[in-house]
Amino acid sequence: MSLSILRRNVESTLRQFLNKEASGGLVLMVVAVAAILTANSPLAEGYFHLLHVYIGPLTVQHWINDALMATFFLLVGLEIKREMLDGQLSSWRRRILPGAAAAGGMLFPALFYIIFNWNDQAALRGWAIPTATDIAFALGVISLFGSRVPASLKIFLAALAIIDDLGAVIVIALFYSAELNHGAMGGALVVLGLLCSLNHAKVKSLWPYLMLGVLLWLLVFASGIHATIAGVMLALTIPLKFTPGTPEAIHSESPLHKLEHHLQKPVAFVIVPVFGFANAGVSFAGGSVQVLAEPVTTGVAVGLILGKLVGVFGTVALLVKLGLARLPPHASWGQMAGIAFLCGIGFTMSLFIGLLAFEDPGVQDHVKIGILVGSLGSGLLGALFLTLFGRRPPAAPDLCLRTQAPFER
Repeated sequence: MSLSILRRNVESTLRQFLNKEASGGLVLMVVAVAAILTANSPLAEGYFHLLHVYIGPLTVQHWINDALMATFFLLVGLEIKREMLDGQLSSWRRRILPGAAAAGGMLFPALFYIIFNWNDQAALRGWAIPTATDIAFALGVISLFGSRVPASLKIFLAALAIIDDLGAVIVIALFYSAELNHGAMGGALVVLGLLCSLNHAKVKSLWPYLMLGVLLWLLVFASGIHATIAGVMLALTIPLKFTPGTPEAIHSESPLHKLEHHLQKPVAFVIVPVFGFANAGVSFAGGSVQVLAEPVTTGVAVGLILGKLVGVFGTVALLVKLGLARLPPHASWGQMAGIAFLCGIGFTMSLFIGLLAFEDPGVQDHVKIGILVGSLGSGLLGALFLTLFGRRPPAAPDLCLRTQAPFER
């Protein structure tokens, strides 16, 4: 085989991998393992030192968590807006099952965490850590099962995770903001008003939005509200040109679709892995198994594993029992339990909330261990249930994410 043919084959394989939506989750799994190995190797000192090196006014870790992750939240905001206006969450009938399941999947993990940390006022600040679902990780696991998992369940999981992301954004804005700088907040509102004016004037070029978005980030950062919220605020002002009945090929040229398309690969394969590598590293040197019994660690792990199962699966079962919804087509109760477990993979957003909730490095390590144990346990149990109850769906026309609502009555 010639060198040129080999190169073309490698490029084709890489392109296919990058084009798979779940590939980002697989990359994140590798990065998480690499971070843990690095933090417990001879490279550990350099690893932790690098994260605390100042570049201008911020450390490397703060640039990653406050600036790079604003781009991640921009993509999250774009996905939320698109799905709400022009996707699988575009009507209340489509929203009821994943929406209620997402709400239950946030409430019960928080309750489990609170139960384990009831007597520690400081620890209660971390109640929101196990409420998050990492969509990339979860879809990465479910992609391994191919056609053994009905497409309707993949749609349900994606819709639930998007609503979960919206809930996480609201929680961060309301509960994890510092003392507010009203002057900077006022400036941010003025910039947000300018962005809305651009939208109202039907400005289609992305550059004015992005330039004002940088200014918005600076003002939100100075205001005391976590700077990543600026990404969501910017996303909601990006125009989505949508007329009911218009073919996808036409309205997919909107500024929102273009920006979302350009951000997907950098976020999935650069920004989120960099965040994961910078924040997943936890050193076990001098530690012991007793750390697993720490209330914060236990609360996070149990919240992710059992809280998500009870919240998601219990809510779906209740709605189906009451006749308010039906299981997604071709899905079994065993498979739904597997999906509920997968919702307990809370890696990226859980780590992010944990860093906001606690400043003490020791407590942060407890949080990270809880997240790693809870996410690993949830992933393994989810995979086990999907293996035991997996089946090939009956022959039927392919489900279309845009035109069918698998959770409608």
